[in-house]
Amino acid sequence: MDDIELAHIPGGSVTLHDARTRSRRTVELAPFEIGVFAVTQEQMAEILGDAFPGADVAHPRRPATDLSWQRAIRFCNAASEWEGLDPAYSYDGETVTWHVESDGYRLPTEAEWEFACRAGSTGAHYGLLKDIAWTSADGVSTPQDVGGKMPNLHGLFDTLGNVWEWCWDLLDPARYGDYRVFRGGGYDDDSHSVRAGVRRGGGPRMHHPDLGFRLARGAFDTPDEAQGWSAMADRERSDVRGPIPFGWTPMR
Repeated sequence: MDDIELAHIPGGSVTLHDARTRSRRTVELAPFEIGVFAVTQEQMAEILGDAFPGADVAHPRRPATDLSWQRAIRFCNAASEWEGLDPAYSYDGETVTWHVESDGYRLPTEAEWEFACRAGSTGAHYGLLKDIAWTSADGVSTPQDVGGKMPNLHGLFDTLGNVWEWCWDLLDPARYGDYRVFRGGGYDDDSHSVRAGVRRGGGPRMHHPDLGFRLARGAFDTPDEAQGWSAMADRERSDVRGPIPFGWTPMR
């Protein structure tokens, strides 16, 4: 298997923006590790084998795509077991629990993803898009091999463009229930969507041809919360109080 290459990301802070609620919050992050590249077709096929029927054997260095959040979670555990690490997740039907004390592979939190993507930059992009990201301006019709554009200052490739990337966090549980966040923009998106702060999401079994993921690692001694995420905050965000925003009905 092509080795899973991780970059060490130092601790720091990142400010996240939620356009619907028009809110901002600053998250303090402990050091963690994150994939230099998105998980590739070769890595998915090697780890999951027949459980990954969509493998593109002709393009092993392309990002693995058209896979759900649930499939990404299962890959994380399988990769951990492959390397003798404690799996980060457990399952109860469709419910997934993150054991934050585990040192196994996992999805990055949304705060980790944005902090790693920005690499100290404060604008929408960490460089000129034509140099750092595959977008609609390149005229390509499929994901491209990882590492084909310039990396950011953390040495990470394709955090913007090429394929969107799943994160651990819920998108907006009051409105979208169990939808999970994905970030970064894809090869068919214009520059407005390929920005460090853009948030989108989908159901945990949804899949798209421009949606993949990258791995993270890092263990913490704070049960049910870590790196900008907490189970309590998810419950609070699910509880809508006061007037319902015009044009939508909350999940019940």
